[in-house]
Amino acid sequence: MTALAVLLAALGAIGQAAGARMQHGAVHDTIGDQGFGLRSQARLVRNSRWLLGLLSLGGGTLLHAVALGLAPLSVVQPVGVLALPITVLLSLRSSGTRVRDLDAQVFFSVAAATSGVAAFVFLAAGSAKATAVSQDAQMTATQLVAGAVLVLGVLAALTRSKVRCVLFAAACAVAYAYVSLLVRAVSQQLRTIELLDINPLPLLGIPVAVVLGGWLLQHAYASGPPELVVACLTVIDPLVAVGLGIGLLGEADEVGTWTAVGEIGCAVVACLGVFALARYHPETKERRVPATVAGSSGLSGPSSTDRPDGSSP
Repeated sequence: MTALAVLLAALGAIGQAAGARMQHGAVHDTIGDQGFGLRSQARLVRNSRWLLGLLSLGGGTLLHAVALGLAPLSVVQPVGVLALPITVLLSLRSSGTRVRDLDAQVFFSVAAATSGVAAFVFLAAGSAKATAVSQDAQMTATQLVAGAVLVLGVLAALTRSKVRCVLFAAACAVAYAYVSLLVRAVSQQLRTIELLDINPLPLLGIPVAVVLGGWLLQHAYASGPPELVVACLTVIDPLVAVGLGIGLLGEADEVGTWTAVGEIGCAVVACLGVFALARYHPETKERRVPATVAGSSGLSGPSSTDRPDGSSP
């Protein structure tokens, strides 16, 4: 079951990467230099490319949800980091750049991210213990996630450019990690108890977190390049999910010391690869050049995206 769960999670990562690329392009094509206000959002939901991206994201999320029902949270969630190198490959294809023309930094960043997460999953699959998601754990997770999303969202609204993009993406990642925990809770309850006895918290929390996370994600797209957004998602989402799995669910109670050290090392390698990829990818460099010429350190270019409503600070 674990092998099947990892495969489904990998296919889900492909769907999420494709959806992220399409939605990012649709956001920038739609808002132009008008900012991400209510009128822009209304036009966005009528954009066929954005809707196709939403469908791709939904399909990837569904596959990921099925995987969560088959294996521990700390095994399935890190597989989502594969969305980042896939996003890079899609970006190369859209720009007409060949893989062999990539800078050495980009190549080694992709290798570090993918090999790090693959090794992490290999270690976790043999040691993590599937545990029940209790109602107390769900309530504690709800409180922690709500506080974290609120703080990150407020900070994002008060900052600019690259930092804003990172904060909005981080808030989205925290919300999506919470969704993963609730999806696992629902899948467990469906197998063990009667339908009418299911705890209503996950059934209410999942749609709220999905909608809120999606709204935060669009603001992140409007504030920076897709690689930076996906980098934040693929690092913070699994880290938060694994933290919840270990801290609240006790999935790592039987993990040996050296295995834990190896998992931490693999996670560090994957994180370094992700951040290096966000830094050295050609599209990120291109965005940094005009900003440097203009005397700005932001990555997102136009100042119209400095605030969610498109106004300048």
